Amino acid sequence: MENSVQFMELNGWEHFRDILEERRRSSDLSHALRSFNPQPYKGMQPRSSSALNRTVLESQYLRYVIQQMSAENGEPSEVIREEAAGILEEMSQNLQLGFIRFLGFTLSKVFKRLFRRIHVNDEGLQRLQQAIQEYPVVLMPNHRSYVDFLVLSYILFTYDISIPVIAAGIPLMGMKLVGEIFRRSGAFFIRRAIGADKLYWAVLSEYVRTIVRTGYAPIEFYVEGLRSRSLKSLTPKLGMMHMVIEPFFKGEVYDISLVPISISYDRVLEESLLAHELLGVPKPKESTMGLLKARKVLNEDYGTMHVCFGHPVSVRELAKGKIDRRQYNLVPRDLPVRPSEDCQAFVNTTAHTIVHLQEENMVLSPWSLMATILMQNLEGMDWDSLARQTQWLKELALGFGAHLDWPGHMPCSEVMSSSLSLHRSVARCEAGRVLLVEEEPQGTGSPEEGVFRKAVTVLMCASYRNQALHVFVRPAVLAVAMRTAASSRREDIFTCFRFLQEVFSNEFIFIPGRGGEDFEEACSLLKKCGAVQIMDQDITVMEGGHSTMAFLRAILEPYVEAYQVVFRYLCDESSPVFTEKEFVPAVRSHALKLMLSGALESYDVLSSDTQKNVLTALLRLDAVTKSRRAEKMEFRVNKAVINRIGDTLAGRITPPTASHSRL
Repeated sequence: MENSVQFMELNGWEHFRDILEERRRSSDLSHALRSFNPQPYKGMQPRSSSALNRTVLESQYLRYVIQQMSAENGEPSEVIREEAAGILEEMSQNLQLGFIRFLGFTLSKVFKRLFRRIHVNDEGLQRLQQAIQEYPVVLMPNHRSYVDFLVLSYILFTYDISIPVIAAGIPLMGMKLVGEIFRRSGAFFIRRAIGADKLYWAVLSEYVRTIVRTGYAPIEFYVEGLRSRSLKSLTPKLGMMHMVIEPFFKGEVYDISLVPISISYDRVLEESLLAHELLGVPKPKESTMGLLKARKVLNEDYGTMHVCFGHPVSVRELAKGKIDRRQYNLVPRDLPVRPSEDCQAFVNTTAHTIVHLQEENMVLSPWSLMATILMQNLEGMDWDSLARQTQWLKELALGFGAHLDWPGHMPCSEVMSSSLSLHRSVARCEAGRVLLVEEEPQGTGSPEEGVFRKAVTVLMCASYRNQALHVFVRPAVLAVAMRTAASSRREDIFTCFRFLQEVFSNEFIFIPGRGGEDFEEACSLLKKCGAVQIMDQDITVMEGGHSTMAFLRAILEPYVEAYQVVFRYLCDESSPVFTEKEFVPAVRSHALKLMLSGALESYDVLSSDTQKNVLTALLRLDAVTKSRRAEKMEFRVNKAVINRIGDTLAGRITPPTASHSRL
């Protein structure tokens, strides 16, 4: 304890503080009503939200788009401008300190009920405070829970740092009373389906760019676009990313600071809901009544939340030698400019880099390691065996650079017992054996219902394994590549490694153009842990490394099996033309039959996220084509290409050297 506040240091890495410790010792009302004096961007005076909106509506860019649309469709400019004003009114935030204070008071009460601790890294917040005063700042957290939306503003308020404006989905706006509280706490609302609405895109992009170039406030958005239902990092979405970076491209700001933020949970509030969604159960509509019904979560224990604010990333530094901004000098800054291929590639690489940094700064709980072991032993295992393997995995993870919240003063068995107790909805220990817990039967008790109930628990357990996947994925890909490669020659293994990266680039985060670095990193980590030896141009498994390599291959096996199941379905069972709406339930039904017959063991293929990732991979690999027909998106299968990918994935044929040129 230090100054009555709990601190901890992770593996000599960052210094974390439990911000709830002080809240448990002093008045929540005094905390909410205390003086709040954040240091703004370049000492600028605060501007009202109405002044921001006027700047957007009167911008030359929006005037140009309105005139262009008027000329195209013959509608008066005044009518289009009124429509733009309506869009802006629906969208815009109305940040007010009084509502931040209200949330500060309310969330202190809620968080103390939900969490034992909320750990934040002091150094990261000090870096953020400095960055906000120098350049426009973009806060980029990962998204695993609805709590993410609230906790960052709460932390910044606690530390006297400028409150961000936050990009939020428009369903939140529709929640009576709550939507308005969110708006006045800094949320601006974006429609989920914008499509080809030219005016909406123009208003949104100008609104975001104006916030960035004026330094109105830090802007916060989820680069993954959606809340991850699997707790695994998602492929970044690039629309908002391009909007926040464009002021730098146009020379309207000297630099922009991108701040990756890693949020991790011992236990996620929505763990059961997320698993059901992955299995096709419709997501409940966001509503105030639904929020009130969810009050029962206040009686549960969700352990510790970790929030790590990463080092600010300079867009200017990233762009050196990669972007020629002179193209933007050829047209006035206020006019639209179609981004070049170089700019698009830069935005894509930057977005992947931010997600990769989010992963690197993630703090893992002991349960993530235990879940990783349990996912390779779905029928259960002895407690002593789980303890030994978890201790072994802890050392491997630390050697691979993971950040673990593992209490050093407690025996391993005590740490694990505490974690198992926290996750009693997923697993339990009976007579010295650890087993996954299944939901109570709700219907007839049919075999199909039995598979569904088991799948819910398995996907819940898998979600906590997924929080740790980034630590092991590159060595795991190398382990699989070494098994499927034609020889032990480095070149052959590298070819298979790159092929696997390309196939699974929607499952895991690989920064484009860094396949070589990823391969070298994987080789270095496996050599460091004594699993492989590298002599001349050969990579071989060490005598004592077979168990490590088998464990790493087993991490990827559920994904390999899931992809192969979908490949076989598309080649043997599917109609040659289908829609995504038809594809997902059909694959799930096909996989269910295989599981009931005993021909399939992996539950990952039942996940709609995995199914959609397979389809996206096949589109990228030119094994499936997409076209619009009668307002529907249709997919057409090239069975020969799919069979070739499946054979390559199984190691039956060697991937061609040119097949991974896109990475």
